[in-house]
Amino acid sequence: MSESNVLARATGRRKVAAARVWIQPGNGRILVNQREVNEYFHRSNLVTMVQEPLRVIEQVDQFDVCATVRGGGETGQAGAVRHGLARCLSLHNPEWRTPIKRAGLLTRDPRVKERKKYGR
Repeated sequence: MSESNVLARATGRRKVAAARVWIQPGNGRILVNQREVNEYFHRSNLVTMVQEPLRVIEQVDQFDVCATVRGGGETGQAGAVRHGLARCLSLHNPEWRTPIKRAGLLTRDPRVKERKKYGR
């Protein structure tokens, strides 16, 4: 992704997973760790989850998305990309913040596995 075309960048998190997300004008291509979203996330519900912020604002074919994600499992990573994409879109156009927030996409999922306690 060329640095000059980047419209916004943001970080999304869910559980242990963290994603860095960039958006630029384009035709709806989504790359996750340099692979197509369908190739990276093998389950269709995870692909749908990642695309949800674009569907809420009805801009599915308007932006190219690039994300790098680390940590967690598949579902946590998809949630982190969704959170990062929602934050990117709300930074790029403040008018989109309200519908994105109403859909609950700007809220970080803070649940993390509880630590082990000795003697229990």
